[in-house]
Amino acid sequence: MLEKIVMLQWSNFGAQDWLNQLEGMGFFSYVLPFLLIFALVYAIATKLDIFEKNKGAAVLVAFAIGLLSLQLNWVSAFFQDVFPKFGVGLSLLLIALILAGAFINTTTNKKAYSWIFFGLGALIFIIIGISSLSSIQFIGSNWFQQYGALVIMVVIIAGAIVGVIVASKGDETKS
Repeated sequence: MLEKIVMLQWSNFGAQDWLNQLEGMGFFSYVLPFLLIFALVYAIATKLDIFEKNKGAAVLVAFAIGLLSLQLNWVSAFFQDVFPKFGVGLSLLLIALILAGAFINTTTNKKAYSWIFFGLGALIFIIIGISSLSSIQFIGSNWFQQYGALVIMVVIIAGAIVGVIVASKGDETKS
């Protein structure tokens, strides 16, 4: 009889219930962001000369940064906003790739094809980044609404400078 009750409870327990339980335990707000930040910081730290031979120190630094980044809810709120949008952006890029693959000969136009999808991916990245940053409140105000235009202008200017430098280095190697 007990087996039937247990089986009945498990049969009504679906993926949505399981995800809701994980959400209630803070898995998506704290555990996954911590693991992501920890892994990224550790990967970067192990590539630095300081931590190249001392992996233990790299683990401690990554652990501390992972925990400190979750001290305020900015990271959790940002991740909750940006990753669903990232999934939508990837879906749009996938649809564009499928449609382009049906109508564009990729073997003859490979370079143009690559640049088109790099541009489309960059555009999706910018839209997701701006919309996600504008939804997060920094220090009690809507920081991105106040400074967003300045940030975008600095990024565009820096991109133009890097573009000019890269293009001029390409001209030097040709001559």
